[in-house]
Amino acid sequence: MTKTDYTKPWTSAERYRPYADYSADYATALTTAVDTSAYKNTYHIQPKTGLLNDPNGFSFFNGKYHLFYQVFPYGPVHGIKSWALMTSPDLIHWTDEGLKLFPDTIFDSHGAYSGSALPLSEKELFLFYTGNTRGENNSRDAYQNGAIYTQTGDIHKFDAPLLRTPEGYTDHFRDPMIFDTHGHKFAIIGAQTCEEKGTVVLAQATNDSLTAWDYKGQLQFAQEEMGYMIECPNLVFIDKKPVLLFCPQGLDKSIADYDNVFPNMYVIADDFDVESATLTQAGKLHNLDDGFEVYATQAFNAPDGRVLASSWLGLPDLDVPSQADGWQGMLSLVKELTLKNGQLYQYPVVETISLRHEKQNITLSEVATTIDSNSYELEIELRQDEENELYLFANDDNSSHVSLKIDVKNGKIELNRANLPVSWSENYGVTRSTQFTPGKAKLNIFADTSSLEIFVNDGEKVMSSRIFTVPENTYLFAKNSLPATIWQLKK
Repeated sequence: MTKTDYTKPWTSAERYRPYADYSADYATALTTAVDTSAYKNTYHIQPKTGLLNDPNGFSFFNGKYHLFYQVFPYGPVHGIKSWALMTSPDLIHWTDEGLKLFPDTIFDSHGAYSGSALPLSEKELFLFYTGNTRGENNSRDAYQNGAIYTQTGDIHKFDAPLLRTPEGYTDHFRDPMIFDTHGHKFAIIGAQTCEEKGTVVLAQATNDSLTAWDYKGQLQFAQEEMGYMIECPNLVFIDKKPVLLFCPQGLDKSIADYDNVFPNMYVIADDFDVESATLTQAGKLHNLDDGFEVYATQAFNAPDGRVLASSWLGLPDLDVPSQADGWQGMLSLVKELTLKNGQLYQYPVVETISLRHEKQNITLSEVATTIDSNSYELEIELRQDEENELYLFANDDNSSHVSLKIDVKNGKIELNRANLPVSWSENYGVTRSTQFTPGKAKLNIFADTSSLEIFVNDGEKVMSSRIFTVPENTYLFAKNSLPATIWQLKK
């Protein structure tokens, strides 16, 4: 059998090909390619086959956490999307429930795009999502659709869209995020005006069954222009303060500096004025993550009082090496969002500790430290005026590695992936840096086969990235002697 070239150019016809047209042999070969991929992760959610992108419908329902994600299961490209579902009792051990929300109506014929979820009762989970459709000359229409996911795992779609694109906006109108506040149900939607300006639109449900909605206007949260399109807006409440997460495409870097093709950003406000659709006293824009690849973060207010978030470790419009193996995209660890001294902190949920085993106290140095696999948590602490440089995903002579330069005195970390044996996305640079409070640097570094998530000072700053290397690169080094603790992490 001829090996499929998954990196070939995919035509529009191939991307929107019905799932039923794919043969069993093709599906089997694709599954085998992913299962044997040298880049397959161990403890992160990634697609069984094809492309994974935005996390969707993150919620707690029927006694379990539900985390959907957008997927094109038949190739590592953006094709006709469905929602797949993972469920978990503890945010760590996930069960793959398979594909649940398919593009099978006239209002989502070319893709079930991103959205959110909210329990209506113990038996019904409301899903709010964008239906993508295509017409003649590749024209697009977007519909904000509703569906009910039942306690027994069935999906019942509403007969008609809940919201259609209002006048004054282009067909780039998507990603409804539903939330409950002030005794009412609201949704925010990412949008582009007809003047090609990025914005967020607010809507309010007018009945308890969430079958009727009215627009409330544009959400006011910034004086500056927010690029040409906003995607994946989320509004959560931390200590009663609204925090808006969003992805402004084309944002001018004089407003907020960033290095990735598109940023994932946030603002913290004092209050949410429902009547004027305003986040009052909204603060400055900040990068949510200072690594190479993070986007489309979805967060929600969980019933236990925590604010939980998951991110796509990927970016639009970028190719990655795993595409040759028939897959791309993965989700971050689940993080808890908190506010400390007016700043957003992000850190893996406390349940993540359950992944730890085989604890070792080690000393990193210029002599190689050998580990079993790139599936570990590494904890280090540097204080006062210390400087050091770590080398991760390294080969035995440290000529190939990811480097992490730490300057505690000036509160700066620089991540460099220029010396890896596999390169990609170099048009956007090979280094990323972040600033933290000088004087102390505690780093918890979560490595997986093809990912790296770095949490500085218990979540003051985060750097999330994809790492592609060869399987034998499982060595650690440090420029100067450095005590560390390392745990291998369970699959």
